[in-house]
Amino acid sequence: MDIIERIKYNFNQGSALTKLIYINVGVFVVIQTITVLFALFNFTTESYISYLAVPADLSLLLKHFWTLITYMFVHEKLFHILFNMLALFWFGKIYLMYFSEKQLVGLYVIGGLSGALLYIIAYNVFPFFAPLLSQSILLGASGSIMAIIVAAAVSAPNMELAMLFIGNIKLKYIAIISVLISFFGITSNNAGGEIAHLGGALCGYLFVVSLQQGKDLTAWVNKLFDAFSTLLKPRKLKVKQNTAGTKPRMSDAEFNQNKARKMQQIDHILDKIKSSGYESLTSDEKKQLFEQGKK
Repeated sequence: MDIIERIKYNFNQGSALTKLIYINVGVFVVIQTITVLFALFNFTTESYISYLAVPADLSLLLKHFWTLITYMFVHEKLFHILFNMLALFWFGKIYLMYFSEKQLVGLYVIGGLSGALLYIIAYNVFPFFAPLLSQSILLGASGSIMAIIVAAAVSAPNMELAMLFIGNIKLKYIAIISVLISFFGITSNNAGGEIAHLGGALCGYLFVVSLQQGKDLTAWVNKLFDAFSTLLKPRKLKVKQNTAGTKPRMSDAEFNQNKARKMQQIDHILDKIKSSGYESLTSDEKKQLFEQGKK
């Protein structure tokens, strides 16, 4: 099995977590390939990245509305995607201990949407971001992953995770530290990303709280995916039997009556043979007797 076939097999047979990682890595490889080709011809990458990343400018967002979805699968730097995918793998595994694969995909999407929404609101409301509004864009899966981290931490706050150079640390402290780092970084060079983290974190918390109250915030996402997958599936041909010229089906009572009538006719034929011999039978009577003998 070559590498391409192995990747296809792992993707098709893998969990929702595996599929999300594969999609992110696949998009990254495609973007890097395009970036190299653009560089060879002295083209800038902004010409296509702007069609994938979320702009803070509302007028531009209306033209590129699909970026609210595409941005959460787009990474430009190797370490950006590396750390994001490692975090998605680690915390996604913990998340799946308490929630379904569909809820993982659903939270990934609504966590990303929440991060993008908070980012757009912040950049259009706070004067601090006014000079950056026209050229600011958001990309990466961090908001989606933060939603999964917080949801996992709220569900299992005292579960411990072994951290390099630190040792075991409880999930609730990982989530709290991550949120605080993002909050203190909203005026940094990565302000948009930090704000998106906070939006994702809030979404992850609300998801668990709402689920405890009997409402699944990811349900609408899964319904959309189910409807879309149904449209893509080939429809099975329905074979309709031609009933023209066929006799209507008899009821049980009619069948029994018909059977009793035929038996009476056979008894009459047998009595006739006993009294007058086989040669006394008419052609119809001989036919009835012959057909009865075949049953």
